[in-house]
Amino acid sequence: MNSSNTYYPEGASFRSALNTRYRVASMWQMIFFSALLIAIISLTALLYNVIDGAFGYIAFDYKKDPATFSATPLPDLKKDELLTILKDHLSAGAYNKLDNEQPMLKRSQADLYSLFMERLIQIDTKQTWSLTESILHGAEIRAEVAKDYPGAKLEFRSWLTPQFLVSPMSSRAEFAGVRTAVLGSLWLVGIALLFAMPIGIGAAIYLQEYAPRNLLTRIIQTNINNLAGVPSIVYGMLGLAIFVRVLEPFTSGRLFGVTDSNGRTILSAGLTMGVLVLPLIIINAQEAIKAVPDSLRQAAYGVGATKWQTVWHHVLPNAIAGILTGSILALSRALGETAPLIIVGASTFISIDPNSPFSKFTALPIQIYQWTTRAQSEFHAIAAGAIIVLMVLLLTLNATAILLRNRFQRKY
Repeated sequence: MNSSNTYYPEGASFRSALNTRYRVASMWQMIFFSALLIAIISLTALLYNVIDGAFGYIAFDYKKDPATFSATPLPDLKKDELLTILKDHLSAGAYNKLDNEQPMLKRSQADLYSLFMERLIQIDTKQTWSLTESILHGAEIRAEVAKDYPGAKLEFRSWLTPQFLVSPMSSRAEFAGVRTAVLGSLWLVGIALLFAMPIGIGAAIYLQEYAPRNLLTRIIQTNINNLAGVPSIVYGMLGLAIFVRVLEPFTSGRLFGVTDSNGRTILSAGLTMGVLVLPLIIINAQEAIKAVPDSLRQAAYGVGATKWQTVWHHVLPNAIAGILTGSILALSRALGETAPLIIVGASTFISIDPNSPFSKFTALPIQIYQWTTRAQSEFHAIAAGAIIVLMVLLLTLNATAILLRNRFQRKY
């Protein structure tokens, strides 16, 4: 290199060039900080919007006077008293239907109390207010209720309660819960986990450690990378064609003696979710295996270990943290999916808990979508509560991934 062609600024030129570099660095720092600030503001706005809808004042009244059914105050009613009242005042058909869904004698006091309030007392919700409105305009709300609904009761309510978590779906928002939807989501994640993780990890091991580096392998790898970006609704169409229709004797349980089901079961949905996250699990597992130093492999070969012994005893133990983390994060995506479940046949209203892979089902995202489409504001409030539940489940999965990574991670 000819040093005579190299220019090094000096004096004022040097200071000017240095100042320019600092200005450019400061500009990029501000851009990156602005991106972080926008992300924080967006997340805060999301959380605020959800929490704002899950709490607030509600004005309501009873369509029927509780005193007409029992002289005992409502909170003091015992299980036997509630059971007697329901049997005496519900029609035989309605009582038998409830008893067939779940034996009335085996229901808890809380379940019977909810049925009593829903079927007999029948709460009439007049109006609901958000948390912000309740805090900033509490006096105006109380005056409005006293003027427009003189006989109504006004109370500050948290729509996210223990009862909300253990109650099934209901046609009335005041009594609806997410128990059935949460159980459905857990079934879906469990089936997807059992299906996708062994296949995904096995495929990653073969592609990374055994597959020859040729054109066919590159084509397979490219297609796996492309499948990770395919819209989820496409996987829903695949699940409808394969699991619901072609494999209907298996997914409906007909091969195992189940006669009251079709292919639109929780098993079909779980397998669809498994196919959806399979490319993500393969890619994440490959990256984790690739991160294991080659020196570890060479050392194992040097002492006479076979290919399989090297993979099983050295590569996988050092890659397990990344594999588990990536797999759990991929399953977190399945937990929040809606479009594939709608196509496969998730129910928008179901009050019976899934008790087998061949059961009808719903899931938390489906339930949230169904509630947000309702016109009544109280359904929007319980949708906000369900969103908080879904976020807690997602955060639990993510926290599990972090704990597993910290537990199995090794330092080099």
